[in-house]
Amino acid sequence: MPGNGSRTPRTRRFSSPAASRTRSPRLFAYGAAAGLAADLLVGDPRRGHPVAAFGRAAGAVEHRMHRDHRGRGALYTALCAGSAVALGAVATRAVRGSATATAALTAASVWAVVGGTTLGREARAIGGALEAGDLGVARERMPHLVGRDPQALDGPAMARAVVESVAENTSDAVVGALFWGAVAGVPGLLGFRAVNTLDAMVGHKSPRHRRFGWASARLDDVAGWPGARLTAVLATVAGDDPRGALRAWRADAARHPSPNAGPVEAAFAGALGVRLGGTLSYGGRVEHRPVLNAAGRPVEVADIDRAVRLSRRVTWLTLAGCAGGRLLAGALRRRGGAA
Repeated sequence: MPGNGSRTPRTRRFSSPAASRTRSPRLFAYGAAAGLAADLLVGDPRRGHPVAAFGRAAGAVEHRMHRDHRGRGALYTALCAGSAVALGAVATRAVRGSATATAALTAASVWAVVGGTTLGREARAIGGALEAGDLGVARERMPHLVGRDPQALDGPAMARAVVESVAENTSDAVVGALFWGAVAGVPGLLGFRAVNTLDAMVGHKSPRHRRFGWASARLDDVAGWPGARLTAVLATVAGDDPRGALRAWRADAARHPSPNAGPVEAAFAGALGVRLGGTLSYGGRVEHRPVLNAAGRPVEVADIDRAVRLSRRVTWLTLAGCAGGRLLAGALRRRGGAA
């Protein structure tokens, strides 16, 4: 009773599951915005990046587990990707009593898994070298961005490769991660990045990984499907030529050998008014890919900067869409619970 010297226990504002569900959409929006801002200001560290640490750990596991067998590769994929998801779940549970810590964990996770700023910096560095006519420097920097053999590329081919890489990595390194973060929080962010990293490590069709990496490649196709389509939609909306982007997407996306790179690269090609695709070389293996947006002009060095700016617009539209979608879903859940 009042006046007897006792105190009414104070309830923690974010301690109950109901409070957590109510605040979660807003905390994701705050954390994701802070994480993207950190990426914009800081970019990726040269040493000690969490994704690089995961890659080293996954490489050590592969060394022990590798067999020329799909089942063995599937177990490897489940172990590595599952560990990343589990880490995110444990971390989320550990901070669920604090709104500040929850937002900070989301911000740190978004900063760790997205790579938009570094993508833009590398693309512009190569563009600067090409503009200066220094093909040697451009070839030296190419492996930081694309997996193609730079010695087989002249200036226009390098410019085209950079634009294609900016398009594809906007989906892989930014949009897909934010999408799964909006759907599944920090476990979704870490899980998507883990799957994407595994695909880059073992998902290619080299003799060593043709069977072992099959599961990683297929899981990456599944996980990347929604982000790729969202990237294509936003590139169409944010580009200079929405009709051209939509036309190229509808006409050419299915012709690309990758189910997810096709929509993204086709939409970027149409939005920028350029032609992408054609002959390329990976590790001495020549591929003849279909041309995307054949009505467009050849890629020029100036188009690299245009592609980076389009990628930035797509990034911030993704943040707005994912945060808004999560807020709307939270509001609908609360309304359904109240009913």
